[in-house]
Amino acid sequence: MSRIVVLVGSNRKGGNTDLLAKAFADGAREHHEVELISVTDYKVGPCLGCNSCFQKEGHPCFQQDDMQLIYDKLKEADILVVASPVYFYGLSAQLKAVIDRLHNPIRDTFKIRKLAMLLVGAATLPELFDAILAQYKLVLNFFKLEDGGTVLVRGAKEKGDVRQGNSLQQAFQLGKTIS
Repeated sequence: MSRIVVLVGSNRKGGNTDLLAKAFADGAREHHEVELISVTDYKVGPCLGCNSCFQKEGHPCFQQDDMQLIYDKLKEADILVVASPVYFYGLSAQLKAVIDRLHNPIRDTFKIRKLAMLLVGAATLPELFDAILAQYKLVLNFFKLEDGGTVLVRGAKEKGDVRQGNSLQQAFQLGKTIS
């Protein structure tokens, strides 16, 4: 049994990204412990690039915000799942702030071995997710993480659109089979 943390980057509670993340979690809970973290419930500022975390023992961030709570949760995770709406071909700003704060060397204490991604976009362009997937592959390579899989949903603009088609089933199945 692995511990899975799902970072959900949507401001819209009960929206498409939330529904996709919950479907994944429902599938994964059969064999794993899963925690959904809505990053919008945490006050996390963007990385300042000051690198003070590299010079202090224990690597505390200069900023005194809720990122420490997220670091604590990630220290216990075996698998990390990132779920985000796609705005202008990128992750949500709230989620990006959390990811950028992983610039901290505290990340080297994490035991995360696998990364997966759930993305929802309103557009239907074939290249909608290309920029994010390029970053995803770079992160996998840099941290030597196993690719846990992706669920990519296009054309989901209005709240609940992700219920159309088989996207929720794909997310559930990914959760059920992730190991």
